[in-house]
Amino acid sequence: MSVQQHLESLAEKHRKLEDQILEATARPGFDGLKLKELKRRKLKLKEEMARFNN
Repeated sequence: MSVQQHLESLAEKHRKLEDQILEATARPGFDGLKLKELKRRKLKLKEEMARFNN
């Protein structure tokens, strides 16, 4: 897998997590711990993408 393909894969995963976070926050009573985990995973992907872009 090329670096560009890897970055695209990470970006897609990041977008999917963002969608899940938006969906979760729209639902009342969503598990706060689950939301925190989704945000943590999204941040890790963002950090990994930043390492490849530098």
